[in-house]
Amino acid sequence: MKKVLIVAPHFPPSNLAGVHRSRLLSLHLQEFGWEPVLLTVHHDHYEENLDWRLTRLVPVALRIERVGAIPTKPIRLVGDIGIRGFLPMLKRILHNAQSERADFIYITIPSNYAALLGRPARFLTGIPYGIDYIDPWVTPLEPLEKIGVKAWLSNWLARLLEPVAVRHVSLITGVAERYYDGVLERNPQLLDKAVLAAMPYGAAPTDHDAARKLALAPYLFSGQPAAMRLCYAGAMLPRAFGPLETILQAISEKSKSCEGVKFEFIGTGKRPDDPEGFNIRPLAEKYGLWGTVVREHPARIPYLDVLTHLEASDAIFILGSTEPHYTPSKVFQAVLSRRPVFAVLHEASTAVSIIRESGAGIVLTFNGDHDLSTIREGFLPAFQEFRKFCETFDPLKVNMDGFEAYSARNMAKVLAKALDQALERVNGN
Repeated sequence: MKKVLIVAPHFPPSNLAGVHRSRLLSLHLQEFGWEPVLLTVHHDHYEENLDWRLTRLVPVALRIERVGAIPTKPIRLVGDIGIRGFLPMLKRILHNAQSERADFIYITIPSNYAALLGRPARFLTGIPYGIDYIDPWVTPLEPLEKIGVKAWLSNWLARLLEPVAVRHVSLITGVAERYYDGVLERNPQLLDKAVLAAMPYGAAPTDHDAARKLALAPYLFSGQPAAMRLCYAGAMLPRAFGPLETILQAISEKSKSCEGVKFEFIGTGKRPDDPEGFNIRPLAEKYGLWGTVVREHPARIPYLDVLTHLEASDAIFILGSTEPHYTPSKVFQAVLSRRPVFAVLHEASTAVSIIRESGAGIVLTFNGDHDLSTIREGFLPAFQEFRKFCETFDPLKVNMDGFEAYSARNMAKVLAKALDQALERVNGN
């Protein structure tokens, strides 16, 4: 059994979305020959709200090593947990190398500055390392006056530090290939040097089982009756607003066809913790649908609460973008919620065939920025077809074969294979 030290500065009970990456990967790695050891900063040093319910989702057998960090009180010199916990995490990595020596170090970012741990660890211990891009570190350059001094400096620093972090990396992974494509463009030597692997977040049936056992209340729906409630949970893709506006326009022209229907958007705001950062509401108000057909809850809510609200809905609404990159991960989560799926997706999305072939729901497809007319003309007929589909929907009859590739177990399998390849390359085999 080989050993991988997973460095994740945030981990449950942190309520940040990124904690589920390392958690989900650690669920099944042992099945594929890798024992995970989790290195994180102690939760006493987290600034975000804690959700202790999330600890129920962590494998009991997972060994977790927690280290200290520079405090933020009484004086907050720096906030980023990757900076505050950098030296303690590096010290623990070196201690690990002396006491039991992991075979590989795998760093999930953000915090992006944690990626800088790999190079000194490689130099001082000889242990190869990899970096997992949950989000891109370097973002496109924008004018200073548009994004502000802090964001501009952060991006400038990212462009300076990322080449340092990846200089001797043996493995680059990401939620999707496009998350690390920019890394390869800026550092082309990695194409011949590093193993590459793309792994969506994946989904775990045990998460849904845990949410059901907690019997949580869908508080966002309280006092809001609906004949049919469809739930969209998660951030809005930047290029999904065009399709969404076309949908709202189509509904507004024949609003009676959606009487009693409510589309609930959860966590779609401009900022994760801003209850007033509405993204959907302005469009809904523009077409006279706010509060009747469309409601938005901009702030992100805890993960288990999301699962509870999905299960309390009548159906799950999936909206892709004018880019064909949408993967079936969210669809798999919807199916695990035992709810039918109504999706509006780019025709090239891999989710289209899986939804249709599995019997999980109904899909309306379109083709890019310049062909949204198919949405305007086809949305209401497709939605009426979906309402009839729901009348006979049986979650037990959904063919789950196509979703296995997007399970947490398969994500661990992909990672284990990539770790094996990276280790073989380092050892010259």
